[in-house]
Amino acid sequence: MVGFFSCFRRGSSGASNPQAFHFSPPFNDPFALPHISDRLIMPAIESNYRTKSGFGCSSFEILSDNLGSFCSSVTVGLIDRHPDGAAANCCDRGNSIEGSASPKVDANDMRRIYVHDDDRVLVKIVHFGHPSSVGIEYDENGNWQFRPLWARRAGPRAWIYFNPEQVKAAIVTCGGLCPGLNDVIRQVVFTLETYGVNHILGIQYGFKGFVDKNYPPIKLSRKLVKTINMEGGSFLGVSRGCPPLKDIVDRLEEWNINMFYVIGGNGSHAGATAIYEQCEKRKMKMVVVGIPKTIDNDIEILDKTFGFDTAVEEAQRAINAAYTEVTFTMGGKHGVLEYMKQKIELNGICVVVVAEGAGQDLLEGVGGLDASGNPILGDFGKWFTGKVKEFFATQKIPIDAKYIDPTYMIRARVCNSGDHIFCSILGQNAVHGAFAGYTNITIGVVNTHYCFLPIPIVIKKPRMVDPNSVMYHRCVTSTGQPDFNAPLRVPQLATSPAGKQGSLQPHPPPSRGSIPRGRL
Repeated sequence: MVGFFSCFRRGSSGASNPQAFHFSPPFNDPFALPHISDRLIMPAIESNYRTKSGFGCSSFEILSDNLGSFCSSVTVGLIDRHPDGAAANCCDRGNSIEGSASPKVDANDMRRIYVHDDDRVLVKIVHFGHPSSVGIEYDENGNWQFRPLWARRAGPRAWIYFNPEQVKAAIVTCGGLCPGLNDVIRQVVFTLETYGVNHILGIQYGFKGFVDKNYPPIKLSRKLVKTINMEGGSFLGVSRGCPPLKDIVDRLEEWNINMFYVIGGNGSHAGATAIYEQCEKRKMKMVVVGIPKTIDNDIEILDKTFGFDTAVEEAQRAINAAYTEVTFTMGGKHGVLEYMKQKIELNGICVVVVAEGAGQDLLEGVGGLDASGNPILGDFGKWFTGKVKEFFATQKIPIDAKYIDPTYMIRARVCNSGDHIFCSILGQNAVHGAFAGYTNITIGVVNTHYCFLPIPIVIKKPRMVDPNSVMYHRCVTSTGQPDFNAPLRVPQLATSPAGKQGSLQPHPPPSRGSIPRGRL
């Protein structure tokens, strides 16, 4: 399963031929994206998205002679981007003006606006991994082999599949609160209006807003959402759970929605996929685009999710253990309580940061799923505080144990400047992906590049913290905390330079220079 690019040398003039570059996707590509034209006849039209001009215009209206000249002269730069491989006659509405910029300049300008549909981002970039290295992933047979997997690069396309004047969009925020929700809502609205969309609905209180008559949709506009990024929470409200899919799709069909944006976590994205499948069966002219949201940063493939940086900052950025979720032992020589005792005897104080969802195996009477299909978590913090008090009482060490739950101090705050920018780019790319015709996709950063990704592969499983990973070792190096588990016997991994099996030596030292290994 290998994807590759084909290209040719530059011509004698030094100019490259845009049509010579083409990406050939691998067979059975796991990152292939559904497209609305796969099931409906949807002719592509030239995009009206003009970041250089500073304003948007309708697909069939040119707002200045200069822009008309720009569109007319840049036809050559669009040839390779048209799905039919030839320039469409969609720039004829603007007449070229004498003395306008040359096609070469305009073609270069186009490259500063649009992303070619063949652009790909390498998902896994480690080209060789030794079996004894930390963080190396293996296949089902326990073997390691570099497999180039490519994700589609996000960004505005030169050809779009919706006339902005006919678009009716809907936005919904689902699940729990997260810093940055309002930034994403705001930027989706801004970008839709830049394309020329005038009909944008905000669904109140999650999927519940489709069936609860007490919460009718809100008509969104740039003027209405202009300052919501200065507020925490969600301008539209959130809720957990999903009403019957038929009722949701009925409302979408009744309101003639053809772009649906779902801002939420794994559960909300699963709901988005289910809605997409129902729309497919009804052959609705609608695309579904997700924007991943979680302060846990536990979505597979993605570098990070919005709100995570703000959450860690609010929870005291110096305490890196705030997002560590690994197994641990409460009692015994290597347990948490014994370590706390040592710290209190040494420093007189000990601060313990408990991750949401930690220690569920130690609690009784919890289980089941909430309305969104997420596990119902017991309040480990309160349980842990009680155990701490019991332990130090038996040790006859007087302590004052306090438990602070900052959940909504974190979730409901305004995001920091980094997440402001991050949310804005995610919102913009969600709209670009919808206009490009992709559906059942989500937006995320993969190896520092923004990508369009298929929702099913992203929500296939949550990202877990591996106590043997590089990330966890960085954490404990920073905090200085022990492993909280009894030392495990390290398996024999390699042969030593002397030819003997080494129990603690992961691999032989590398050969360097002319000095034989093992000698100084």
